[in-house]
Amino acid sequence: MKKFSAIAVFTVALLSGAPQAHTDVATPPDELVHKTTDEMLASIKANRSAYAQDHTKLYKMAEEKVLPHFDFARMSQWVLGLSWRQATPEQRGRFVAQFRDLLVRTYSTALLNYTSQQIVYHPLTIKPTDKEVLVKTEVKQSGGAPNIPITYNFYKNKDGAWKVYDVTIDGVSLVTNYRSVYASKVREQGMDGLLASMADSAKAARK
Repeated sequence: MKKFSAIAVFTVALLSGAPQAHTDVATPPDELVHKTTDEMLASIKANRSAYAQDHTKLYKMAEEKVLPHFDFARMSQWVLGLSWRQATPEQRGRFVAQFRDLLVRTYSTALLNYTSQQIVYHPLTIKPTDKEVLVKTEVKQSGGAPNIPITYNFYKNKDGAWKVYDVTIDGVSLVTNYRSVYASKVREQGMDGLLASMADSAKAARK
């Protein structure tokens, strides 16, 4: 999870600075990434001290700005795989809420570690009929280290808004990464055990 935590700032910058759903319809995904990242990171930089002193404010900001642009239900279904189909509706709802909370906490905390790396945006060719696209970027590293590629997986929902359903960082999918972790926990603890451990972790993180 270390790499996801270190680079997650760019995902949150994309999603949290984005326009609301009614304007997303007219905003191509690559423009959404390009136009909003700098704005959001500048805002975080200006308020870093306040957020560092009070993570509750940081989480609240992220919850208000990030949630409309992730499709957490779709991500949760893919993360759980077979376990999603076997889970009850109540368990599914609890997992979506816990997984959403986890990502908000992970990404918003990572914002505080941003150190002004340069982001390279790759051009995107998109047709009006496209329902899914990949927006590719790279994070330039200092000291001659290789760039870190980050790909945002977007799909267009029934309302015409573009939503992120996965992020791939240096070749590793966020969804796949969590799927391997949670699959083993479900085998060991069952679905209710997994949900209980996620709830405990969330409670401890927010103290």
